[in-house]
Amino acid sequence: MRVVLAEDLFLLRDGLVRMLEAFGFEIVAAVESGPELTRALAELNPDVAVVDVRLPPTHTDEGLQCALAARRARPGLPVLVLSQHVEQLYARELLADGEGGIGYLLKDRVFDAEQFIDAVRRVAAGGTAMDPQVIQQLLSRRSTGDRLLGRLTPREVEVLELMAQGRSNAAIATQLVVTERAIAKHTSNIFAKLGLEVSDDDNRRVLAVLAYLDRTR
Repeated sequence: MRVVLAEDLFLLRDGLVRMLEAFGFEIVAAVESGPELTRALAELNPDVAVVDVRLPPTHTDEGLQCALAARRARPGLPVLVLSQHVEQLYARELLADGEGGIGYLLKDRVFDAEQFIDAVRRVAAGGTAMDPQVIQQLLSRRSTGDRLLGRLTPREVEVLELMAQGRSNAAIATQLVVTERAIAKHTSNIFAKLGLEVSDDDNRRVLAVLAYLDRTR
């Protein structure tokens, strides 16, 4: 699987290259600036891009904007964005086109190799990988004031958080130590209460939940 990596800190970039290569990924470009990222994405046609939000020359959201521009040129280009802090605006921008193959992780997650590699693979396969802290903040900001979210039980909120991270019913059942049938029931209840169409497609249901949360901002 071919990867374009963009990270301006040399030590972190080098560490990510080594980690990804250890798990069988091919690093076709490891760059440190926005212009380099733009060229690499346009010329190399990677299977997935792993991109730091803040890159030179602006050190604002250069990496994110380069990735979004590349997705406009190539709809569905898998992009996993890395950020130092939770920035809900970045998550919303990434989700705005409604396509799959997207992820948003805090940089702390890269030190957990299993979690990071799972996120890269999930995004490359067209799925979604959202950082748990982003999901928790989205939910906490709305749970007190939103009428529909207020109808969810505490267990349904737990399930919704895990769904929004991109987890399947089986994975949620394992984490919560319940049956997959119980999770399927919770999922049906969640979609019914939020007025969303029930879907067995993991990526579509995650995007639907996040789109709903974004509309109720």
